[in-house]
Amino acid sequence: MHDPNCLFCKIIAGQIPSRKVYEDEQVFAFHDIHPWAPVHFLIVPKIHLASMASATPEHAGLLGHMLLLAPKLAMEQGCNPYPEGGYSIVVNTGAEGGQEVHHLHMHVIGGPRPWLRG
Repeated sequence: MHDPNCLFCKIIAGQIPSRKVYEDEQVFAFHDIHPWAPVHFLIVPKIHLASMASATPEHAGLLGHMLLLAPKLAMEQGCNPYPEGGYSIVVNTGAEGGQEVHHLHMHVIGGPRPWLRG
């Protein structure tokens, strides 16, 4: 499933350039264009799924894959190990939840502070 008008679908298809972090058959990860921290990248499913609110039980494996991939990629991108280090995983959902692109995406944000936005 692909939405020809979706920004992230276009990035996944290579129609819009990005700084790739990782790719496999299920997901594409790339650096955020406006990072909030030394480490800030997105993990997006390759299928077009509008938001977390659109996820169903059939997406459980995909969501689990994204969550388990986040720590590995965070360390590779420069986050320090738990418990002294760490990172945030953020999934904005809907307009009131701060979602700007309506393709499910997980922000992984971390690295040495100070960077906290409050």
